[in-house]
Amino acid sequence: MLHSQMTKSYRMFAARTSVFTGERVVRVLSLAISAIALAPLLAVVYLALGSSSEVWPHISKYVLPEATITTLLLMLGVATLTAVVGVVCAWLVAMCRFPGRRLMDVALLLPFAVPTYIIAFSYVELMDYTGPVQTLLRDVFGFHTSRDYWFPEIRSLGGAVFVMGFVLYPYVYLAARASFLIQSACTLDVSRTLGAGPLRLFYSVALPLARPAIVVGLTLALLECLNDIGAVTFFGVKTLTFAVYDTWLNRSSLAGAAQIAVVMLALVLGLMWLESFARRKQRFHQSTGTYRSLQAYQLTGVSALAALAACALPVLLGFILPAGMLLSRSLRRLDQLADPALWQAAVNSLWLAIIACSFAVAMGLMLTYNRRLLPSRANQWIGRIASIGYAIPGTILAVGILLPVAGLDNMIASFSTHYFGFSTGLLLLGSGTALIYAYCVRFLAVAYGQLDGGFGKITPHYDMAARTLGHGPMQTLGKVHVPLLRPVLLSAILVAFVECMKELPATLLLRPFNFETLSTTVYNHASMEAFEDAALPSLVIVAVGIVPVIMLARTSSASFRNKVRYHTAAASKTTLGSHTEAARQT
Repeated sequence: MLHSQMTKSYRMFAARTSVFTGERVVRVLSLAISAIALAPLLAVVYLALGSSSEVWPHISKYVLPEATITTLLLMLGVATLTAVVGVVCAWLVAMCRFPGRRLMDVALLLPFAVPTYIIAFSYVELMDYTGPVQTLLRDVFGFHTSRDYWFPEIRSLGGAVFVMGFVLYPYVYLAARASFLIQSACTLDVSRTLGAGPLRLFYSVALPLARPAIVVGLTLALLECLNDIGAVTFFGVKTLTFAVYDTWLNRSSLAGAAQIAVVMLALVLGLMWLESFARRKQRFHQSTGTYRSLQAYQLTGVSALAALAACALPVLLGFILPAGMLLSRSLRRLDQLADPALWQAAVNSLWLAIIACSFAVAMGLMLTYNRRLLPSRANQWIGRIASIGYAIPGTILAVGILLPVAGLDNMIASFSTHYFGFSTGLLLLGSGTALIYAYCVRFLAVAYGQLDGGFGKITPHYDMAARTLGHGPMQTLGKVHVPLLRPVLLSAILVAFVECMKELPATLLLRPFNFETLSTTVYNHASMEAFEDAALPSLVIVAVGIVPVIMLARTSSASFRNKVRYHTAAASKTTLGSHTEAARQT
């Protein structure tokens, strides 16, 4: 009897110790991940403030004014275009019924699959003087030189706004569409009852309710716009991102690049503050529980054709024309398939993306699990700090990563020289470790967001049952949560993988010497005006990116349909139960 009680007490003590130890391990790992994610930003600030002041007068007088104004004008144009295109297409797809609507629902997300720099060089090839559009124009009308006719210059700020707007609108479209679909059916029905037509219902009711989601989509689009370096280079637009790249590599001034990066960082933080300020006190709750398909407007005739054309135009400009151009140019250079350099670049992109997305998802899993174990404000801030990397352009991350990684490289080389008699050189920078570090920090937020949503769908009762059975936190994570999160983990890995394949700014600045990926191969060929040589690797990147886009479209549509079915079934069950109870009382 005494022995059994002692054994039981020991097991309880061991279980509590295991729980305490597991929680401490998760907490320490989460803090370490946050420190790793925050280190590049602190390094940028340190490098900028600690460098000599000789560079700053030149930068502040000759570089920053023009670059800042150009960046702000680009962001303003992109914000306007993405807001108009994304919101209008989202409203038509969510609230109207016309032939081809289901196809447009998926097709409108296709520009997600194409990086902005690939679309940019495709349009330069398409719309330039020697491109097919102007060549056809000269042949038809008999023009001989560019002086004989006027044609918009694609290599300009307006061309950059046009191209980036039709590539980045899916951020706004996806957010606005989801908001329109989950808006209260009762609210919209009451508005119809009070005589509100389609336009008045859109401007007075649906648009204000969707404003928080639209602001989030706009913020993501503008952050991608600020991060871009390939498109602005092809168009000759000197933004802050281009200024960091040019100051670092062409002018050999890392301190000057860090100072420009700090200005960009202030702009990013200001943009995030504006996003939070714009959504203050704008929380709309569903009080009726009515999640049913909204009564849509049936369009026929000219109205249906106009709606189809409005949705098809962004797809045509943002995906079909560039993809068609890439395909036609790739068919001319099929001999590249025998080029070892192309296959080596593909292998480099593949192994970098696999390693980086695996680490990013593992780090995101640890952060979200820490928040689930100890749901405190401190852990919430730990997750936010670790996820800030997605909001930081790749050029800033590259500047911030170079300082600590290079310092660690020097320490390793000194240690090896002192104790083993040989120098390891730039071990971390030369092996691609710094590049993987940049990918992990940049795309950690992608994995964190998806896994946080996945954990929210798992009932806490599973954790309690596992604790009752004597499992610690790490055992519960491995045996309970990971199997339940398998679809979410797969989705997070896939999206992070594609983002790593497309990333250009950090890759350009942190890649080892004589090391090429598909993205840098595209950039190098396009920079030398060798568009046919850049077409095939661009097409490979686009083909890889289409897979998660289709999954995203199917997942978003299926999630809303399941929500509608669930609440409809729950409402039917409640109604049936109430009628049964009334019959019993009668």
